[in-house]
Amino acid sequence: MVSRDIGEVKDKFFYVNSSDVDAFLQLKIGTLEGKKDLENYRQLLDDPQLKFTGLHQTSCPDLCVTVTVFQDGRQLFTPIKTSYKAFTTRWNWNEWMQLPTKFQDLPRNAQLGITIWDIYDCNQSNPVGGTTVSLFGKHGILRQGIHDLRVWPGKIAKGDNSTPGKEEDSKDEMTKLSKLSKKHHKGRIMKVDWLDRLTFREIEMVNEREKRNSKFFYLMIEFPRVILNGVEHAIVYFEKDADEIEYVKVFPEIVTLPDHEILKENLVESKHHRLTRSIRSGTISRELKPNAAKRDHLTKIIEYAPTANLTSEEKDLIWQFRFYLSTNKKALTKFLKCVNWNHTLEAKQALDLLYKWEPIDAVDALELLTPHFTNKVVRQYAVSRLKQSSDEDLQLYLLQLVQALQYDAEHSNTRAESTTNIGIVGSLSDETVGEKIHEDGENIESMQPIEEGEVNHDKEDISVLLKPVKNEEELDLASFLVTRACTNDKIANFFYWYLLVECKDKRDQKVTDIYLNIMRRFSKALLKGDHNCKRRRTMLGREQKFLDKITELAKQIQQFSGNRKKKIEKLQQLLDTPEYVSFEPILLPLDPDIRVKGIVPNKASIFKSALQPMKLTFRTIQNRDYVAIFKNGDDLRQDQLVLQIITLMNKLLMRENLDLKLIPYNVLATSIVQGLVQFIDSQAVAQILKDDGSIQNFFRQHNPEEGALYGIHPETMDTYVKSCAGYCVITYILGVGDRHLDNLMLTKSGNLFHIDFGYILGRDPKPFPPPMKLSKEMVEGMGGTASPHYQQFRKLCFTAFLHLRRYANLFLNLFSLMVDASVPDIALEPDKTVKKVQDKFRLDLNDEEAVQYLQALIDESVSAVFASLAEQIHKWAQYWRR
Repeated sequence: MVSRDIGEVKDKFFYVNSSDVDAFLQLKIGTLEGKKDLENYRQLLDDPQLKFTGLHQTSCPDLCVTVTVFQDGRQLFTPIKTSYKAFTTRWNWNEWMQLPTKFQDLPRNAQLGITIWDIYDCNQSNPVGGTTVSLFGKHGILRQGIHDLRVWPGKIAKGDNSTPGKEEDSKDEMTKLSKLSKKHHKGRIMKVDWLDRLTFREIEMVNEREKRNSKFFYLMIEFPRVILNGVEHAIVYFEKDADEIEYVKVFPEIVTLPDHEILKENLVESKHHRLTRSIRSGTISRELKPNAAKRDHLTKIIEYAPTANLTSEEKDLIWQFRFYLSTNKKALTKFLKCVNWNHTLEAKQALDLLYKWEPIDAVDALELLTPHFTNKVVRQYAVSRLKQSSDEDLQLYLLQLVQALQYDAEHSNTRAESTTNIGIVGSLSDETVGEKIHEDGENIESMQPIEEGEVNHDKEDISVLLKPVKNEEELDLASFLVTRACTNDKIANFFYWYLLVECKDKRDQKVTDIYLNIMRRFSKALLKGDHNCKRRRTMLGREQKFLDKITELAKQIQQFSGNRKKKIEKLQQLLDTPEYVSFEPILLPLDPDIRVKGIVPNKASIFKSALQPMKLTFRTIQNRDYVAIFKNGDDLRQDQLVLQIITLMNKLLMRENLDLKLIPYNVLATSIVQGLVQFIDSQAVAQILKDDGSIQNFFRQHNPEEGALYGIHPETMDTYVKSCAGYCVITYILGVGDRHLDNLMLTKSGNLFHIDFGYILGRDPKPFPPPMKLSKEMVEGMGGTASPHYQQFRKLCFTAFLHLRRYANLFLNLFSLMVDASVPDIALEPDKTVKKVQDKFRLDLNDEEAVQYLQALIDESVSAVFASLAEQIHKWAQYWRR
């Protein structure tokens, strides 16, 4: 069976060819509605036996239905009759009939003929009425679902136009409503749950009224639906070898003549462009001011998303009023987009104006580092603006800035030529290297810890890496990041691990070489720097060496034969050695603010999972416990990206005085197959429901308060409602999929948060996922849809969504810098990544419309039936897995 899809994701049309469906045609006979007028006395006098027929004896006689298929008025098989059924108050067969013809044998003009019979005597029946309907619609699609057919009294279905069950061009109310219902089912009419319920109830009343006032019977039948892989497919008529039919051409083909000027330069447009962008026009444009209409148009252009493509007219308009716009920092990126960098004079004018423009914010400068901007001076200007960022803000974008390094390939390679023998990769002639990481036969050598008193004899000047560059035109992104990493422990930590992961990713050798060169420069900068630089290099080397030992430990546990309990005992035994229990304090790579000095052996554990991740409890220098999970064999880069975005969103919301009690726990990929995850003391909602019955019971057990609403401490309920609102909006924007109650976590203090981000940007293994991850169990935890907490939840969702929409350009720029990263769900469709995020923000709506849109999403998600069914299926799967 062949399955195909056409169109965009939201308007996909799935179908199979009728010639591929090797199955018998089925049809369900449902109910018959209407009332037949009795024969007059003249007919009874002519035929006295009529008074013994069913219609004259009872109010609901025993009728039967025959079904056959016609082609050009000829029956394809003997009519099939329904089984006997005694009726009481209404005619309701509710019987599926299998017809002796297959889907693949149906002709294009097949007509379904249905006749209703009243038993006359043992050898004769009277026709109550007949109806005929085509099996294939006008577009060649086999009919599906439920249909009401008009039955013509006293007639027998003969496969012609004498008993039409449907009149496509009919103007009656029932036909109009049927067409609208069909559009709604196909998703062509927006679904509003509460309005749909009222509408369909009214439609049923209209249909009942029309049927009562009609002189016809109405027979309800149902055609089967084809479901493949959980998706409904249509059956489309297809004739085998139809493409081999030869057609006679009545009219000759149009004679085509080649246009030799096509795709060549338009001389008129080029002349206009040069005149518009000439240096002479600058004196005129300098004092030029737009009128009201053009000013409004310019404002609209400036508000475009970073992904918007400017038309030639819009580019000319921006260029014409470039001096007027130079006081608007938001307009700079649009101005740089309208420049033709292949024209030397035009590019020179743009660069002269660049540094005279009102300086843009650092977050807007990220757009200039995307691959769409290739001019070297423009990218250096972006770096000069990033210099104004604080270390805390820079760390929020560091993951994307490391990805942006590959777009400075030419500059990075040039700067690295003098350091080919310095760093962590290759043969080192004048440095002592540390431990080696063996990865797929390739050797990547880590940073060697350097003693504090060690003297460096290399005389090469690296002040350009350790001091701010005075001439901003010479400051490339790699030099900037190396400089900042050499002056800050946290930036140095994450910069090193982000680079190391890229060095081990062999997806593109040219890109890998870029990161290897930058890693060499970073290593050399630390080695040549002052005491603090050497200390940071030593610390990074010790971190690398420590994680190498943890990796080997994880491999030993995975290879150890035994059940989970025995593996935990083995892990605790291996950890109960001096090298793990107590060591010289080091920065924890997962969180450089934490310095650890040992691991607590008896608190180590292993999770129930195929990869057997280890739960390790680190002892900090303040004698506190810090619990982390070490995963071996799992690529954590997608989780790392999602948690970075959640952390950024949380900080932006906090700046708006909106604390939604989020828990953006730390995730760090230390390799393409290893990484660390911060452990938060919490329980899965699925386990809570199993143990306590409901979320509110769980809260009452841990945070009770007499006299409070639901008997729960108000602060706990407030935390729960806020965290639900925050994560509902964030997971919607990021398109997080595969949500079930096992990856929804809840703390005793009321914080709800998500884990396991294996599906993002709209991907979901479950069919028909709800638009927002809001389960009925979460709503019940708030007290139901009528509770004040639920109303507070909705208001917080609206507020958070409106706040995050104001920073939409920042998130679009961040995802633009990640399109070439080896993040699984981005790598699937890198060209659509930014568009998927942009669609979630609905930038085409104003704030009021955006609130209404989000309100509809919340209402749809709360009433999503299929999501509840998918949750039950997941529970059954988990049960059998255990």
